[in-house]
Amino acid sequence: MVTNLTLKDIDVDKVTYYDLNNEINIPVNGQIPLKKDREALAAFLAENVKPNLMTFSSLKARINYLIANDYLEKEFIEKYNFLFIEKLYDFLKQADFHFKTFMAAYKFYAQYALKTNDGNYYLETFSDRVAANALYFANGDEKLAMQLADEIIHQRYQPATPSFLNAGRKRRGELVSCFLIQITDDMNSIGRGINSALQLSRIGGGVGITLSNLRGAGAPIKNIQGAASGVVPVMKLLEDSFSYSNQLGQRQGAGVVYLNVFHPDIIAFLAAKRENADEKVRIKTLSLGVIVPDKFYELARKNEDMYLFDPWGVERVYGVPFSYVDITQEYDHMVANPKIPKKKIKARDLETEISKLQQESGYPYVINIDTANRENAIAGKIIMSNLCSEILQVQKPSKINNRQDYDVLGTDISCNLGSTNIVNLMASPNFGKSVETMVRALTFVTDHSDIDVVPSVQNGNQQAHTIGLGAMGLHAFLAKNQIHYGSPEAIDFTNVYFMLLNYWTLKASNQIAKERQETFADFEKSCYADGSYFDKYLKQSFAPQTKRIQDLFQGIFIPTVTDWQALKTAVMKDGLYHQNRLAVAPNGSISYINDTTASLHPIINRIEERQERKIGKIYYPAPYLSNKTLPYYQSAYDTDMRKVIDTYAAAQQHVDQGMSLTLFMRSTIPEGLYEWKQGRTNKMTTRDLTILRNYAHAKGIKSVYYIRTFTDDKTEIGANECESCVI
Repeated sequence: MVTNLTLKDIDVDKVTYYDLNNEINIPVNGQIPLKKDREALAAFLAENVKPNLMTFSSLKARINYLIANDYLEKEFIEKYNFLFIEKLYDFLKQADFHFKTFMAAYKFYAQYALKTNDGNYYLETFSDRVAANALYFANGDEKLAMQLADEIIHQRYQPATPSFLNAGRKRRGELVSCFLIQITDDMNSIGRGINSALQLSRIGGGVGITLSNLRGAGAPIKNIQGAASGVVPVMKLLEDSFSYSNQLGQRQGAGVVYLNVFHPDIIAFLAAKRENADEKVRIKTLSLGVIVPDKFYELARKNEDMYLFDPWGVERVYGVPFSYVDITQEYDHMVANPKIPKKKIKARDLETEISKLQQESGYPYVINIDTANRENAIAGKIIMSNLCSEILQVQKPSKINNRQDYDVLGTDISCNLGSTNIVNLMASPNFGKSVETMVRALTFVTDHSDIDVVPSVQNGNQQAHTIGLGAMGLHAFLAKNQIHYGSPEAIDFTNVYFMLLNYWTLKASNQIAKERQETFADFEKSCYADGSYFDKYLKQSFAPQTKRIQDLFQGIFIPTVTDWQALKTAVMKDGLYHQNRLAVAPNGSISYINDTTASLHPIINRIEERQERKIGKIYYPAPYLSNKTLPYYQSAYDTDMRKVIDTYAAAQQHVDQGMSLTLFMRSTIPEGLYEWKQGRTNKMTTRDLTILRNYAHAKGIKSVYYIRTFTDDKTEIGANECESCVI
């Protein structure tokens, strides 16, 4: 029988944990009173969690209750002998998990823990959620279930928010994070695209859509006296669709639209996001991204004119949608071809417009599309990205008839994400086995994802089996080990860590392909099949170069050229199960639960201030913060962004997809941070952003996510609002 107080009975004026947490922000004798956070954590568990956690006489009674009352699916439980489930719970109990901060516990119980239908009781602890994940993703495999429980309870592995939250629940959303769809240049495709946006937003994912294939405003329409309206009206339709399809008001529908910089509507596309745009065209909630071929950087560097090409003319000449034409390669031919309508602008004027909008709003994201395709090992073309700019996979266009059916079913994308916790994975007793376990968990998600409401997404997933394993906690690891972010040692570490992720995910994918006698579609056309993908690993060593990093990797297997050669041989023989394996998402609230820093970028504040709905401010001290680590925790806003770019570039050379690289700027640039500011204004200008974008492009960065600006009045522009890939 349950005798607990209910959550609704908690008097927020009487609990002590908020006040204790807030005291972190009040220095004592010039010191940060970190013990106050530990006191807040203890108070939260005693005053909130313990009195409101529904308890049961036994584990069996608990599980029976959850199944009988439609909280858990019975099917995944019934795949196991109950004695094994008890054994798994005993293992989790022995792991003796404890949250390290108030924020971690608060976030878990507020956003992730299963609650009763009326919201009055917690039905699970962190260990219970781990057990549900392990049992669900192992799909009846007892050995894998124990391995997964080990990885998640020790926080070496963190499934993406949709997966971690929904695993095992009877009433749940999808396990995948986000989606990418394309629209081609006809009304049937536009209609189907809007329907797809509605459906995908309904089931909970952020949606990326490319509009690059649509003819520009003023272009002729076959058999009609009139002209096309261009991409902006379609943007408005999509924005309204996302606003409408909001999971019954539980969350704002989230989408991003992409447009190639050589599209004739590019100026109107960017202008629609401006604060002073006419309400008829202004885009308020939709995110914007631009697809940038190398040719644009070249024309801007030379201060030349650039031609914008209408997609209907390009498709008429090349026989494929605009997105599938290599503009850098074909640019001169397209300029010379009279069959392709075009207009001329100054490349630097567009470059400045992009910087102005980034300065004002944080948008647009930038996808360096030629860089992405140059590094792409898969047959086909990458044409766009997702809501957080880290998913970069090949797609094929669909052809839709007047009945809104598919004459040709193309391939679109769903994102199956998870993340390593760098600090904890570096302490794993077996780095490679840990990564293999993570890959198998992600494989369950891709195998069981069935987005039938959008057949092109369903088809793409069934063919590609893609996953996206990433990382969080880089700054935490560096600070804990007293290494400055962006230093040669930090770059060395990042290089080796992601080389290992690449190696072990390849090994795991190859092993799964061998076990199942199945590869991703068109494997034989890939650079994995002919072995050329492995050339860089056979020509140079990616082992640690500095003594400090060699010491940190002591006892961790580092593959040699011989090991890479053996892997090459195995992959060429038995293939890979997954078309794509790695991607680094921005990591939102889930990094707090992991008591680590988000993604690969530097922290914002040593004591982060979070504004929580209905509660007020909560303070979160940087992980492992102490007098020793304090000097190694410099704010991202005080860090040279070239260090961030260099860090991401070190990882990117091993990551087959993309990374959510955010740039952090102050509206007043700190003295001496950028040498090009000397003798000029100390205010952030469009020139600063242009220089950094070009630097990122030169360093091989595939995508730039938000530009976040900290203003002189202490507000943030372009703060991360992505709720779909916030692993």
